[in-house]
Amino acid sequence: MVRTADLAQRERHADCMNAIAGARSRAAFAELFDFYAPRLKSYMLRLGAGDGEAEELAQDVMVTVWQKAGQYDRQQASVSTWLFRIARNRRIDAQRRQRRPELNGDDPMLRPPEIERPDDLLAQDQREVLVRAELEKLPQDQRMLVQAAFYDGLSHSEIAAAFNLPLGTVKSRIRLAFLRLRGGLDDTV
Repeated sequence: MVRTADLAQRERHADCMNAIAGARSRAAFAELFDFYAPRLKSYMLRLGAGDGEAEELAQDVMVTVWQKAGQYDRQQASVSTWLFRIARNRRIDAQRRQRRPELNGDDPMLRPPEIERPDDLLAQDQREVLVRAELEKLPQDQRMLVQAAFYDGLSHSEIAAAFNLPLGTVKSRIRLAFLRLRGGLDDTV
């Protein structure tokens, strides 16, 4: 059961919203601010905001009252319902921003890759030719395992399952292949 004093206060607050919307009444805004700002801050604290964030969000909601009082419809909701809905939405927006922070333009990961110099590209091509030639010199059982690991991206366990080999055999064959590749490439470089 709603008390008469509560109904009178609701009507008074709705009248204040109309005064803000119609005449930009600072007195009406001050009355709503004094009543709702502490309550909004307390609500934000209960939603998990820190003290500073709760204060900032409460003030942001009150700025919205000043700017958008004309959008309030006393037939749709009470002033408190309207304000606390705005507050809840602002808190959700703040949480989303925290989970997805603004991008830093100076972050090296956001910079485009540097243009490769022609001599670097040529050297890379030459290295690839040498590596392929050395791979061809490997025994087939080692070459197939190295190709599965590096061209197909399989783990040692996946290679063992695919080739029906013990895991230790896979590891030792790949290790031997690396030693042969390193030896062959060291001679050519």
